[in-house]
Amino acid sequence: MLRIGVVGLGHLGKIHLKVLSELQEQYQIVGVYDSKEALTKTLAKQYHTKAFDSIQELIDQSDVVDVVTPTLTHFDIAKAALKQGKHLFIEKPITYTLLEAEKLLELSSEAGSVVQIGHVERFNPAFKTAQKFIEKPIFIEAHRLAQFNPRGTDVSVVLDLMIHDIDIILSVIKSPIKKISATAVKVISPTPDICNARLEFDNGACAILTASRISSKNTRKIRFFEPERYTLADFLHKKVKLFGLTDHPPKAASEMAWKIGTPGVNEKYVIRDTPNVMPSNAIQDEFLALFNSIIHKHPVMVSIQNGMECLRIAEEIHEKTLL
Repeated sequence: MLRIGVVGLGHLGKIHLKVLSELQEQYQIVGVYDSKEALTKTLAKQYHTKAFDSIQELIDQSDVVDVVTPTLTHFDIAKAALKQGKHLFIEKPITYTLLEAEKLLELSSEAGSVVQIGHVERFNPAFKTAQKFIEKPIFIEAHRLAQFNPRGTDVSVVLDLMIHDIDIILSVIKSPIKKISATAVKVISPTPDICNARLEFDNGACAILTASRISSKNTRKIRFFEPERYTLADFLHKKVKLFGLTDHPPKAASEMAWKIGTPGVNEKYVIRDTPNVMPSNAIQDEFLALFNSIIHKHPVMVSIQNGMECLRIAEEIHEKTLL
């Protein structure tokens, strides 16, 4: 069992606490800390744990530190934990700047610590299902639209929302990016609220991402297009749709098909299928993956390197919007 301390008790920090309290075979919550003293004491009492007076004291008594604070504070907290050889879970984005992320990579290597970055959509059951059908996407289209919420406006919509889809895209396209273009607008916040970006890869693949936090409704969908196949992953509603081209009529009852081509010559079928998505708690799966990386030496699902590359691309997208 790993002793874990939670730093940051905002919206997501509260969710982490609840999830960790249900993973009693893997984690013992040794305590919590937030800059709001009353909140710290209230949640410590609720979860029968200790309210720490300082982050350093929490680090001292933890095996793992869960950093769920504003992005600006990630580096200092993570640095203090790594200096003592602690393991880390850091909510995305990894740090506020790429330079800070590079320093954390160096510190984690020196400490021999496991560090996992909280790109939770990697664990979304819709994506886990869709992954089984994605082979070599040539074109990807991502839409992540949210209604306005002041939480998260300390960073641009690129770091707040789009970075999720950057991570997903990098996990399926294994090729360097050769060109980035982007446009963004500050509508309500002091940082961009809506952004559209285009990523072009060396292997010929292309991804177009749109992220907005001023939409009338919430949408979280990614479409993956490749030869003779199209996969839609709906992250919000946990659904997957497949469209594929085949020479044979459908076999499964769940499939729908349309016949195309010249009859008797080059007939093909366009088949639509809706594979079953097994329900799961993505945040719980994040912490189980972290536990397995620390205890059983499994590869880290979302590493510091992954977080750094997402941040690097997000920073470049942001810079393009300033041109």
